[in-house]
Amino acid sequence: MSGGLNLAHLWTTRLGARLLPFADAATRELPLARLLRLSLFQITVGAATALLVGTLNRVMIVELAVPAWLVALMVALPLVFAPFRALIGFRSDHYRSALGWRRVPFIWFGTLMQFGGLAIMPFALLVLAGDGHGPVWVGQLGAALAFLLVGAGLQTTQTAGLALATDVAPESARPRVVALMYVMLLVGMVAASLVFSVLLADFSPKRLVQVIQGAALATLLINMIALWKQEARDPTRIDHAPPRPSFRAAWAEFAQRPGARRFLVAVGLGTAAFNMQDVVLEPYGGEVLHLSVGATSLLTGLLAAGSLAAFALAGRQLARGAEPHRLAAYGATLGMFAFAAVIFAAPAESPALFRLGTVGIGFGGGLFAVGTLLAAMALERDGANGLALGAWGAVQATAAGGAVALGGALRDAVGGLAVAGRFGEAMTTPAAGYGFVYHLELILLFATLAAIGPLARRRIARAAPPAAMRPASPVFGLAELPR
Repeated sequence: MSGGLNLAHLWTTRLGARLLPFADAATRELPLARLLRLSLFQITVGAATALLVGTLNRVMIVELAVPAWLVALMVALPLVFAPFRALIGFRSDHYRSALGWRRVPFIWFGTLMQFGGLAIMPFALLVLAGDGHGPVWVGQLGAALAFLLVGAGLQTTQTAGLALATDVAPESARPRVVALMYVMLLVGMVAASLVFSVLLADFSPKRLVQVIQGAALATLLINMIALWKQEARDPTRIDHAPPRPSFRAAWAEFAQRPGARRFLVAVGLGTAAFNMQDVVLEPYGGEVLHLSVGATSLLTGLLAAGSLAAFALAGRQLARGAEPHRLAAYGATLGMFAFAAVIFAAPAESPALFRLGTVGIGFGGGLFAVGTLLAAMALERDGANGLALGAWGAVQATAAGGAVALGGALRDAVGGLAVAGRFGEAMTTPAAGYGFVYHLELILLFATLAAIGPLARRRIARAAPPAAMRPASPVFGLAELPR
């Protein structure tokens, strides 16, 4: 037994630190085992996202024959709670628990909402599709309630969970902790997608109930493991707690911080730019470049690979003192080149250029997301990072959801007009609608750079080292980052 314990200790302390991505985020105050266990809440968030947006999207339309417009409405319902992430983060900053906790109660109740929504979801979907007992409107109401509960649980769990990770991580390790949290979210989405595809390969209503309720139970158990002994109890929060400020006053104070409003505008524009292509990327590859279903399915993996590479670079550069706003600006700049590659892939009839652009979109979006998240952490005051992270999450989630819906609508509208000859004979191609969306994303990225540029310059002007201390031969501009 002692030999097994020694091997486990060797893995977590030596081999794990060399082989695991961002294992160097561990510190004396936050060991690797504890950090990885805390990041498990991102696994359940990623799994629920993959289930709602990917697996159930297809199952409801194909196997259950639910109208596509109703499916789109159901999938969009979780975004209803996205604007409330700032309020959730603020309440977790000032929450008074009898046990002396701030974040844990919010993560726990978010987990319970996820569990409840997933528990009732399969039965509601079966009634909605006409395979259960009861009128269809009962299924519609039940499905709406299930999606709303899962959405509220996701927003609450992730907001409070990221705030807790910021609380327990030393300031020097926060950039790498942020990168690790993003990696775990991506791992959860990819792993859950693979598991769901295998378990539902032989589809039946009974199997659907088993899989979704299994996901509900797994969410509950995994989040319990993630939370165990993560947040220290502080009875002084009850005995000598200061008066709780109002959210309106706290938000007004947050909005008056230098650059806060400009930063949130940049987050919204950049997030919309990188997410508008979510629903048109694979159809573009199939309809315009005539790629097979298998080839277009590979695009998700290419996006994920680009994001992972961006997280690796971001974690290292931020740990060395890189300026977060400038890193996000790099991501937006690379995104413009990536979208240009996707646009030119159609006239060039080059699937290779299209795939290269797809990887670039994932890479640029990853840099932008990590950079802006760490910039949001820098806006916190007196340990109240929940409000800043909540504001970032609210803007990001709302912009992403709106951009996805707008991207699909614009592709259909502009594509229909182009095929009808409204834009001239030269534009009567399937690529016209897609091209309009990609060009709009380029414009949004230009606007993002205009919004975030002054913030990067402001931080650089304050933190730039003397000219004599700067490296003589910068590589890719990274050596110029303030350290």
